[in-house]
Amino acid sequence: RTVSTEPDMRLEPTNLFLTPALAFTDINIGSASNSGTSGQQSVSVNNEHNVANIDNNNGWDSWNALWDYNTNFAAIRLFKKKVCIVHRMNKDVMPSLHTLDAMVKEKKGKGPGGQPPTSLIYSINPERVSDLEKLGKPIAGMCRGIPTYTADEIEGNLFFYSKACLHADILWILRISLCGELEV
Repeated sequence: RTVSTEPDMRLEPTNLFLTPALAFTDINIGSASNSGTSGQQSVSVNNEHNVANIDNNNGWDSWNALWDYNTNFAAIRLFKKKVCIVHRMNKDVMPSLHTLDAMVKEKKGKGPGGQPPTSLIYSINPERVSDLEKLGKPIAGMCRGIPTYTADEIEGNLFFYSKACLHADILWILRISLCGELEV
């Protein structure tokens, strides 16, 4: 038997399998579907890295949120303020990655409907984060180069909270309020 050193240029049929773990799911939900918000939101779910990315495109009021299910941290990058705010994920309220993916696919183009979003209130800590790497690679990558703060969830009602709050409504699922003074 002789062995050829020339490359085999024949095209053979191949079987290609894409597993859901490697899939990205992009869902766009426009302002007609998000009552009380303007602009457009999109959700990308990366099952391989266990992260969800939510983009709110609304001009100067745009923001980006990243939920890292490996580290249990979530971050919101506020473009207008040029800051990143990181908080622990409240797993009692925030859906699992699989549930988020299914919810968004199911509601695609249908609008919120059902129960009003759950509200989460966070108090922003005034001290900047000095080591982004402890928050995990995805969040460190998103927040690198801009002032980053942590925030702690607080119980109660915004009516009784005296500090200024920034709001990020995530689809029809969550209404996040980030309260406190930022020195940028």
